[in-house]
Amino acid sequence: MLSLLVHLFLANYSAGGLTKGSMHMDDVLPFGQRPRPRRLWGPLRKLDHLHPFVNPSKSYAAPSKHNGFIYAKIYGGFEKIQSSICDLVAVARLLNATLVIPEIQATTRAKGISPKFKSFSYLYDEDHFIDALSNDVAIVRGLPKDLREARKKIKFPTVSPRNSATPEYYITQVLPRLVKSKVIGIIVNGGNCLQSILPTSLEEFQRLRCRVAFHALRLRPQIQALGSQIVGRLRASGRPYLAYHPGLLRDTLAFHGCAELFQDIHTELVQHRRNQMIKRGTVKEQLTVDSVSRKMAGLCPLMPEEVGLLLQALGYPPTTIIFLAGSETFGGQRMLIPLRAMFANLVDRTSLCSQKELSDLVGPEDPLASDLPQPPPPKSEKQLIEEWKRAGPRPRPLPPPPARPFYAHEKEGWYGWIGENDTEPDASPIEFRRQAHRLLWDALDYFVSVEADAFFPGFHNDGSGWPDYSSLIMGHRLYQKPYGITYRPDRLLLRCSKMLVIIGIIHHGIGQLLHVST
Repeated sequence: MLSLLVHLFLANYSAGGLTKGSMHMDDVLPFGQRPRPRRLWGPLRKLDHLHPFVNPSKSYAAPSKHNGFIYAKIYGGFEKIQSSICDLVAVARLLNATLVIPEIQATTRAKGISPKFKSFSYLYDEDHFIDALSNDVAIVRGLPKDLREARKKIKFPTVSPRNSATPEYYITQVLPRLVKSKVIGIIVNGGNCLQSILPTSLEEFQRLRCRVAFHALRLRPQIQALGSQIVGRLRASGRPYLAYHPGLLRDTLAFHGCAELFQDIHTELVQHRRNQMIKRGTVKEQLTVDSVSRKMAGLCPLMPEEVGLLLQALGYPPTTIIFLAGSETFGGQRMLIPLRAMFANLVDRTSLCSQKELSDLVGPEDPLASDLPQPPPPKSEKQLIEEWKRAGPRPRPLPPPPARPFYAHEKEGWYGWIGENDTEPDASPIEFRRQAHRLLWDALDYFVSVEADAFFPGFHNDGSGWPDYSSLIMGHRLYQKPYGITYRPDRLLLRCSKMLVIIGIIHHGIGQLLHVST
């Protein structure tokens, strides 16, 4: 009995007083103005004088000559597409070339998506992109007709730059081929086709990338309109809201070797993706690594329950409105159960938008045939009698028992192949369409996260390594809303000793553990 009482006391304490009683409607959605602690939500006045200066300097000369056309194909998620477009504009300026609007392969390869949008216009405003960069780079919507026909016949060379390629690579390797053929294609896999920090002599190109990211790349009006509606609904109660991106992505977990943080089939899925990265040369390490040591070194994302404890220690009440950003949370909704138990107002786009609003954002699409196995057509009584007569002499053996039924989740997504095959099957048309939809959801959540009063990332690179979703949001918030709260948790210090960290947070504050951009 004593052990049971101690266990209940600890569970009640760790859950932040969850068992004190059920929440009332006024606690979930309070009306009217509420106190807004400056320490949690930042100052109310804008700090316009801190806005970074990205305009070109006076010595920024226009391109002197035209060396040819550059067309590009980009593969990857939203964060990789966003960073790749910024790099491609800088490369086109570096080579004095005309840039053809990049193609986003996650949408062009998806058969049956809405014909209302082209590849680039699926996410961004094409007209604004061209107009905003008219003084920097010549941008066209497509190649001239004669060159377009030659491209279909594969008469132009293509290059696939490695991760963080240097400007010297483009000048020495790409520029001679561009001058010779007048057209060259660039295939970008995984983003980051140009090194993040350029030399001091190329400062203007760094400014150009900032102009592309924060001014030229504007989401199409439908995404901005729905994002503004979501922000209005989150603030309808008169309270601010916090945006949270878990960072639990399959590629991120595989790249950093965090497979053992999960169980059963999820570990196998992460290891399979890590094996693919090793074969492509993306990962230079062994397949199996100690995930616990990687987690203690701060290389793995913070788990939702850890984020919940940190937010409680920071002083956020259980009624805080938290917007869950991102189209993918590896492990599913069960990973968010501890965080939802601490903060009942954990919402996402599906709980704030109607199905019609999300469908209108996608646009009209043609129905696709399901890739699930279809049951055999029913047989008539006459066919059954004929089969019975042709079955052979009597007595007959008993028929085999009916096979176990296969459910939809065993044939779609992760669970359909991992138990039976060693190789991941090719994506079906339905999966390609879902990948295109994930780009829209990521873009929508990106807009809402940038406008949030506070943002907490479960994982971020801070500009090192591959581009990630949270780092893009943090950079955009620092540019657009420097007066807002943006947390940058130090995962290495937070995981040196979990119990000591919690005690230190409660008794000594968290100034040394969490860096806040204000």
